[in-house]
Amino acid sequence: MSLKRVITTGREIDKQWQRWRSPDRRRLLVNARTAMNYSTIAPIVERMQPDQRLEFYFTASENPSLTEQIYSEAVQPFQYITPFQASLTRFDVYVAADFLWMKLPRGAKRVQTFHGVAGKYRTVYDSPSNSMRDWDRLFFINKRRLQHFIDCGAIDANSDAARLIGMPKLDCLVDGSLVRDEILVSLGIDPTRRTILYAPTWSAHSSVVSMGEELVARLGEAGYAVIVKLHDRSRDAVDFGHSGGVDWGQRLEPLLQRYGGLLATGANSSRYLPAADVMITDHSSVGFEYLLLDRPLIRIHVPELIKNTDIEPSYVELMANASSSVNNVDETVAAVERAFADPALKSVDRVAVANEMFYKPGTATQRAVTALYELMELDPA
Repeated sequence: MSLKRVITTGREIDKQWQRWRSPDRRRLLVNARTAMNYSTIAPIVERMQPDQRLEFYFTASENPSLTEQIYSEAVQPFQYITPFQASLTRFDVYVAADFLWMKLPRGAKRVQTFHGVAGKYRTVYDSPSNSMRDWDRLFFINKRRLQHFIDCGAIDANSDAARLIGMPKLDCLVDGSLVRDEILVSLGIDPTRRTILYAPTWSAHSSVVSMGEELVARLGEAGYAVIVKLHDRSRDAVDFGHSGGVDWGQRLEPLLQRYGGLLATGANSSRYLPAADVMITDHSSVGFEYLLLDRPLIRIHVPELIKNTDIEPSYVELMANASSSVNNVDETVAAVERAFADPALKSVDRVAVANEMFYKPGTATQRAVTALYELMELDPA
């Protein structure tokens, strides 16, 4: 008998022993690299938490010292667990929103939920150079990425692991639960002000590095209420590749305060999107997500960013089609003025790209939950 067969048999015996002792008890392990990562999984977890048959464990295998920071916005009940403790425990399901592979000798069904759709680092996330066949479920956000996985050979065309789910964290953008004026009041911003969300991606080549300070100052001077939502890694001053060696939150916050703006510190960007009348980005998943609201999007074209983060060209084209493209601060400010003058411009394109990028928004969380119960061999509560 091969070693692989021995391991598989041992895990099955372990599973059956656990099911005999507690037939309906299931353990789920969540692993996240950043708070933003977890925010994409959170709607699924929170929908399932009322089921008392389920036990949730949270870990951070890449940097265990940041575990509590990563899950600071998580809702109880759950338990923290170290990677070492997790390696000694049997889980029914392992869930990650990034390609984090933990050693779990006692086994678990592994589920990848993904955390964005921007197409950056294409040979990792969009058309992987490595096989993805070890994942038991791949919760695809759209048909485009599913097809790319098949085309590049990462999965088979008839893969049982592939599930078209959508993006659960975006359900709130279309279900009417988030109201612009209410959000702005909660953030301390007068809802009568024209509001702009600036959400650059993370990279040493991001627009925030090349023009972020000047852009925020110019928009503030023009009287706009500016909300800046940074990627978690844009605040990592230690890693030059992530942020250019600057904590951009610390750098921009004094400017924002001067003009009555706000540095958005919550991990889930979806809370801030409906507050904005116009959004500015360079190339980020959040830019695509904003299209679900059918409001003006302005794209700062940064060739160095596209080149150095290996963005799949078709995604650059999609965002360009749905936005107004600019190259510098002057053009950005002018584009903002045009957006307020004619917010319906490019509406047809925005809706078309949103439909392309997000599978059936509003019901993604329920599809994910249903798929997890199926994987756990458990009837929903």
